Amino acid sequence: MVFETENLEFKSQFTEEIYKEVIAFANTEGGIVYVGIDNNGNVVGLTDIDKEYTRITNGIRDAIMPDVTMFVRFTVQDNKVVRITVGEGTNKPYYLKGKGLKPSGVFVRQGTSSVPASPEQIRQMIKESDGDTFEENRSLEQALSFEAAQRAFHLYGVEFNSGKYHSLGITQKKDSIYTNLALILSDQCTHTIKIAVFRDEACTEFRDSKEFGGSVFKQFEDSVNYLALCNKTSSVIKGVIRTDKQDYPEEAIREALLNAIVHRDYSFSGSIIINVTDNKMEFISLGGLLPGLSPDDIRSGISQPRNKKLAEVFHRLRLIESYGTGIRRIFRLYADCPEQPQIEVTSNTFKIVLPNMNTAPVVETGYTSSVTPQMKKVLKHIKENGQISEKEIGDLLGLKKTRSFTLAKQMRDLGLIRVVGRGENKEYLLE
Repeated sequence: MVFETENLEFKSQFTEEIYKEVIAFANTEGGIVYVGIDNNGNVVGLTDIDKEYTRITNGIRDAIMPDVTMFVRFTVQDNKVVRITVGEGTNKPYYLKGKGLKPSGVFVRQGTSSVPASPEQIRQMIKESDGDTFEENRSLEQALSFEAAQRAFHLYGVEFNSGKYHSLGITQKKDSIYTNLALILSDQCTHTIKIAVFRDEACTEFRDSKEFGGSVFKQFEDSVNYLALCNKTSSVIKGVIRTDKQDYPEEAIREALLNAIVHRDYSFSGSIIINVTDNKMEFISLGGLLPGLSPDDIRSGISQPRNKKLAEVFHRLRLIESYGTGIRRIFRLYADCPEQPQIEVTSNTFKIVLPNMNTAPVVETGYTSSVTPQMKKVLKHIKENGQISEKEIGDLLGLKKTRSFTLAKQMRDLGLIRVVGRGENKEYLLE
């Protein structure tokens, strides 16, 4: 008597359960399905072998996605039994066309049974088959709509239809399956942007909070509109002249937001976080810098996009100009501001901090100017010690050499300090 094993399955007659067995073998290590043999290994035979053979071959071709037939061989034994030999597939996960890429449609072999694959197993199979580029991998969600994307493309005068999907990276050419890029652009996008407005600089007391979902195009529009409400305008009157100035350059907000959307790591499920206080806006996205890049590289305009196809879509719509220019543009907008934007990076996060350009002037140590907290620390150190070097500025504030030099130059331009000496002997004194 022959028994079923991890690689051997018996079916007394044709049922659609056969598709599940073929999928499980193709997703695991291959195996054989005999149709016409009962669970005890006894040959019961098929009544109309030609008809059943046709049903089986056509059914496997039509019911399973992607095409698995290149890994399947059919033979008829003694004009009674159909033998289906299934090899391990190279385009996993295979799944029932009517169920999609979810546990109810994807099966793997476990002992002598074919069981639904877990979401983690499905993701791992996709990663192994498609590679490690998240946006190009097959999306687990295939019931997608693109109303927001359609509006965005129309607004920017770019054609958008199913014929363009493959060139945009929305579908895979080999089977027209939606990619993760499609999910990000779709109305069903599972990622969100969370914005919180705080009463305090420690970000512990809320004034208001919002969460925006849907297509990243909708998230971008909703977030820009909400942050515009947070961007107050201050007026300064000198004599008869009134000057109005916003807390933050609108373009800087837009560029920081676009940077977070385009470069975040979408393989993480968390949200983009934007914190707003009276003195700053923080844009925090998941995913640190790609290997080989440093914050100084980013400030210099060097960029290696994590989501190349997403960046190309935004570039095509002229929402971004080209890689690396957004961060440089932010710093250029703050060129005349005493306090500069900050970039902070961890292994899994990227944060850019925009200072409020209308922070109230500070009077300290005999100076009346827009003195930043960092500058105040430097002035206090000089007052207590008589002088400070660029290295000491870096040690005091935790800054790199280039940033220490830039801060010292800004303080010199404001007339706060003066320099004596050159090279290694250079020191800064109170002006």
